[in-house]
Amino acid sequence: TARSRNDQIALDVRLYLKDALQAAQAEVRALQGALVARAEEHIGAILPGYTHLQRAQPVLLSHHLLAYFWMLQRDYERLSECLVRADVLPLGAAALAGTTFPIDRFQVAKTLGFASVSVNSLDTVADRDHQIESISALSLVALHLSRLAEELVLWSTPEWGFARLSDAFSTGSSIMPQKRNPDSMELVRGKAARVFGDLTTLWSLVKNLPLAYNRDLQEDKEPLFDAFDTVIASLQITRGVISTTVFNTEKMKSVAGGGFATATDVADYLVRRGIPFREAHEITGAAVRLCEGAGRELEDLSLAEWQQIDERFDDGVLGAVSVEGSVGARQSYGGTAPERVKEQLESARQLLA
Repeated sequence: TARSRNDQIALDVRLYLKDALQAAQAEVRALQGALVARAEEHIGAILPGYTHLQRAQPVLLSHHLLAYFWMLQRDYERLSECLVRADVLPLGAAALAGTTFPIDRFQVAKTLGFASVSVNSLDTVADRDHQIESISALSLVALHLSRLAEELVLWSTPEWGFARLSDAFSTGSSIMPQKRNPDSMELVRGKAARVFGDLTTLWSLVKNLPLAYNRDLQEDKEPLFDAFDTVIASLQITRGVISTTVFNTEKMKSVAGGGFATATDVADYLVRRGIPFREAHEITGAAVRLCEGAGRELEDLSLAEWQQIDERFDDGVLGAVSVEGSVGARQSYGGTAPERVKEQLESARQLLA
């Protein structure tokens, strides 16, 4: 083996990394499975979609949940790529220059289950790329979990009322008896910062080191182990939350059409009737102003009222302005129409199979 601490520790880290990456992938897959299960359960539920945290257009709750599935799919693929570069045998590089003993590094690689052998002994003992890119991939997992956690924190507030976290993932207050705090998701959100710090630690540790080994590198273990422990735990907790959260689909739908979220559908309807979009935009704006002044929503207007705004409206506008009509009209590939979401679900199931 050439028996230097430098290449032996490099070996130990790579053996750990191979196992840890696969453990993280398994938890990613488990959370993806939970998201697919809830998306299938709520295939018809309509949710307000947001931009700038303002209601924008209605979408299916399933479509929203699957957005996180695809984020996690990219995470899974990145972890796979990290695994390829971690699966390289360092043993035999010795301290930095190789060894004078007639070892067979390829046989050692086969015995220990490595896919390939490192080709430059100096690079082998100095390399920490496999650790840095692995934590970088984990930081993206943590980022995605943090975004999901933030939405669940918002959805669980009385002001939104879209979701109720189970008691197992909520806590009370030491002084306020009525409180149901979404601590689990707040901690997942907060733990992301910790993983980002682990990545920054490794970047900063390696950036000025000359070849080959330097004692600074013994500081690489703590951020590496911490990043994996934190992300794997966050994935497990998030899966538990997703699997047990009760979604208030009636509240979601009641809010989905508010704030004139189907105004774009009215404009699109007019364009399909041959009206230029600029003019369609102005006509729709007039309808919105009418409703604002009367404290009503677009869906509340009768056909006669639409035709008072513009005589070119027909009864097709009544379907276009409904939240069901809005969602169903988004038929482009990757859109939120039920048919397209079912296609997404089938693709997701195939990936999980």
